[in-house]
Amino acid sequence: MAGLSTHILDTSRGTPASAVKIELFIDGKLVTSRSTNADGRTNEPLIKSGDLQPGVHELHFHAGEYFRANNIAVDDVLFLDVVVIRFGINNPQQHYHVPLLLSPFGYSTYRGS
Repeated sequence: MAGLSTHILDTSRGTPASAVKIELFIDGKLVTSRSTNADGRTNEPLIKSGDLQPGVHELHFHAGEYFRANNIAVDDVLFLDVVVIRFGINNPQQHYHVPLLLSPFGYSTYRGS
């Protein structure tokens, strides 16, 4: 199954991060905007199997809105507001999963399965 998916885990609370706005840009153009569900995932893949194309992709995770809505690190100026992950797709026949492990003061990502 090819395509692009993501999920977000709030490592500061040990739970999935729900209601986080995610925007997908391909070659600098906005392609889709979604929000995470109660499991920290989008209800559908960001890009479905068969629609994935090679190129530079960016995911914009609107973490600041999530932190404020959940009273997490509610400083006037947040350390992390929009987390941008830029990555390349080389083989559109493979599935790309880009998870985000998130806290108010740090994040990590990797190519998942």
